[in-house]
Amino acid sequence: MPLDDDLTISSPKNPRVRAAAALRDRRARDEAGRTLIDGAREVDRALSGGAAVETVFVDDAGLTAVGSETVARARAAGSEIVPVSPAVLARLAYGDRSEGLVAVVAIPDQALNALDLGPDPLVVVLEGVEKPGNLGAVLRSADAAGADAVIVADPRTDLFNPNAIRASLGTIFTVPVAAGSSAAVRGWLDERGIAVLAARVGSSVAYTAADLRGPVAFVLGSEADGLTAAWTGAAVTSISLPMHGVADSLNVSITAAVLLYEARRQRA
Repeated sequence: MPLDDDLTISSPKNPRVRAAAALRDRRARDEAGRTLIDGAREVDRALSGGAAVETVFVDDAGLTAVGSETVARARAAGSEIVPVSPAVLARLAYGDRSEGLVAVVAIPDQALNALDLGPDPLVVVLEGVEKPGNLGAVLRSADAAGADAVIVADPRTDLFNPNAIRASLGTIFTVPVAAGSSAAVRGWLDERGIAVLAARVGSSVAYTAADLRGPVAFVLGSEADGLTAAWTGAAVTSISLPMHGVADSLNVSITAAVLLYEARRQRA
């Protein structure tokens, strides 16, 4: 459906545009409980995941065919479709990644107790990860390997940072996610009888030697700091990936992918 040119917002200083653009900042996201989504595929997956896509700003001239389908789907779901000029969309979008649309979405519930896991869940816990790109890449691996949840412990970046959403290709809306302190996450896992396997450089237990067929949580830390003392004790099994070169660790998203697919292989 063509957009109404008479209703097109053409000024980047429009209050609605400024309020939406402010959501690039974490403080504004925390205060508003909303974030931005760049890209048609990402908005489509947010809709599929049941997220509340409130507003879609659309530059009709820059809209791709896939984008047009996403806009139609958002309109049918009750989202407000707001036509904007190319200059306004450039103000809202991150670089040239918008594909003609940018959406405002309510941030989903991130409480641990909101997670509803089935039997023998496969979980990824990321502690202290600060790069949205790494978080998004882990979510893509979790989606591909069929993980039951991704939990961020002591987060240094918010789960719904627009760059994390984009890096996840929208899978952040289809993989159950939660966030909490490391102590709270550890307690939550222990209460549910989920085995904790901490990825640590130099552990004597190879990841292929661990039994990954029951309820399992892989815990991975940042490359700079590793894991905190919250992930120690008799109930924690430390595992490692062999490193045959000069580097002593892999990118956290690569490590997550290797572990998840080993778990999937054992469970097949």
